[in-house]
Amino acid sequence: MLLGVDVGGTFTDAVLVGDDGAVHTAKAPSTPGAQEQGVMVAIAAVLARAGIEPGQTQRFAHGMTVATNALLEAEAHPPARTALIATEGFTDIVELGRQARPSLYRLCEAGPRPLVPPHLRFGAPERMGTDGPLRALDLDATETLLERLAAGRPEAVAVVLLHSYAHPEHERKLGELISTCLPEAHLSLSHELVGTFREYERASTTEVDAALSPLLASYLRKLGELAAAQHLPAVQVMQSSGGLTDARRAAAHAALTVLSGPAGGVGGALLLSQAAGERDVLCFDMGGTSCDVCAIDEARVAETAQRSVGGRPLALPALDIHTVGAGGGSIAWRDAGGALRVGPESAGADPGPACYGLGGTSATVTDANLVLGRLPDDAPLAGGLRLDRMAAERAVGALADELGLDPLACAEGIVRVAETEMGRALAVMTVERGIDPRRFALMSFGGAGPLHAASMAGEFGIERVLCPRACGVLSALGLAAAAPRRDASSTVMLSGASLTGENIAETLDALIARASGELDGPAEHIVLRYELRYLGQSFELTVEEEIDPTGGFGAEAVPTAENPSVHSHALCDPLRLREAFEAEHEQRYGYRDADAEVELVNVRVSAIGSRPALRLSVATDEQPARESKQVVFDGEWMEAELWRGELPVGTQVRGPALCAMPESTLLVPPGWSGTVDEHGTVALERVAPERGPSKRARSSERSA
Repeated sequence: MLLGVDVGGTFTDAVLVGDDGAVHTAKAPSTPGAQEQGVMVAIAAVLARAGIEPGQTQRFAHGMTVATNALLEAEAHPPARTALIATEGFTDIVELGRQARPSLYRLCEAGPRPLVPPHLRFGAPERMGTDGPLRALDLDATETLLERLAAGRPEAVAVVLLHSYAHPEHERKLGELISTCLPEAHLSLSHELVGTFREYERASTTEVDAALSPLLASYLRKLGELAAAQHLPAVQVMQSSGGLTDARRAAAHAALTVLSGPAGGVGGALLLSQAAGERDVLCFDMGGTSCDVCAIDEARVAETAQRSVGGRPLALPALDIHTVGAGGGSIAWRDAGGALRVGPESAGADPGPACYGLGGTSATVTDANLVLGRLPDDAPLAGGLRLDRMAAERAVGALADELGLDPLACAEGIVRVAETEMGRALAVMTVERGIDPRRFALMSFGGAGPLHAASMAGEFGIERVLCPRACGVLSALGLAAAAPRRDASSTVMLSGASLTGENIAETLDALIARASGELDGPAEHIVLRYELRYLGQSFELTVEEEIDPTGGFGAEAVPTAENPSVHSHALCDPLRLREAFEAEHEQRYGYRDADAEVELVNVRVSAIGSRPALRLSVATDEQPARESKQVVFDGEWMEAELWRGELPVGTQVRGPALCAMPESTLLVPPGWSGTVDEHGTVALERVAPERGPSKRARSSERSA
């Protein structure tokens, strides 16, 4: 039995997959003050539904928002008291950042404040260059530094010295001294965490890691104790990269888990899209607080080596996901100019939308959908919550009075504004990258996603929508199906005569042995990423390939800690890398330069272990209840068919219709119809022609 638990801003989702492929699901309200309590409630609920004891589970995979909340909501979730040690003269590197402003025309708008205040920043008496020490670490001066550091009583210390990615000797020595001086403080060394160049990004990542790790360690310790008391397996934590790691490593490096929850959703979407036979899928994950979007292109999910969260760059592997603050709990409001706005502030789990009846009074997207008849008001939610239609009408009506609108028009406006914000996220991942969204299917999941899927698809000219049976808890399902993963990276700066197969092979030897050696078991496959650029450019493009640990890429086996050897011309041929880079450069920028010199900047290796044997059973054969319901479409009340419960294989659904599934509700507008496949996924297609291409569709057509 495989257990996956995902903590969201509003609900905590649990999925249990049995040996027979049966999928059991449960939801419980999240408990922001003590997330481990909501996790255990959700686990108890799903175990009860499956009728098994905790000790029968074989694996416990977990995605959570502890690190994310501390990063985005510092006042509500204060990070640890953190000190920073950097090379003398570079202690303010995080505050200085880069020259780019967060908002180009708002001259007074600054980025987020550093997590380390000025009085806890210390200069290390040393200087390292790219070729080695320029000034040895002064141990006498360091002793004085450590006395000042101890006087500051930090809970965590981040150490970021110049060029430590290439020469970590001084960082290691400082780490040893700090561990002796402050044995209780958490310690983050930049070369252990990042391993690549660019001082600002490396410093920001290490600062975040140090500040968040004590919080995550405390949470995982509490959860581990509760799980052990229930005889559950040890907790495995989802990383931003989409792979699992053990709780000890996650607690030591919280920065690896900042996008833990969304990564689980992508894994679940990949699993269900493969089952549906779709290789090109836009993933649309709308929960209670936010909306996450990513693209599965040719059955692969793109990754990035750096992204920003809350305005703070993180130079760590992460799935390429774009997030906006638009969810079912996003609060609608009137701005100073009298316009209707939605989000990014959310009602969250406490008090939640007005219709939850827990004290919330602000109108949210969920309230608007209830007023429009798009949610059955007699269906209980997680934790026994029942929707209060009158409370929703009061909240929406109060906002309508502020705006001078009819309440029904206000509710439709709330939905449209939220969908516009989510549409921007879809555009970032497609149209703005020169990708035609019309060749993709749109997979909606999250508790609120299926309500908006067909409308979002129509905006982009997408003709096919997928709604999985477990769409409301798909992130938790992705956690249950995830594989363990370890990453290693190195800055090499090879160009000209130094860009040789031997030098590339030497780097790969070390990185593959390191990454695969950190896995608990053997690697099932290994992904290599080469970051290259034309000499003189500021940023790189990535060339990626996957190799088979059994030696399927050539005559020799993939190197391991016991057999470090990767001298295969196919992997290390500079001419092959150049051709692949220039093809990518031409696709991205429209040209290649045959006379320019190519530089290999970074090499990254991901060692991925075996996935659990997960086989999803077919959907139910029981016939669901059917009735009719009044729903608003385009300002008019229409008679819609209402399906309750799981839909059997082969069920035909034609809009207008509502499908009230166990964890979410699918809205099927007029002009859409679909069929339920063998895994319970509702595959909708447009059956009526559009009146004309939408603005977004025309934009995507021009881009394509």
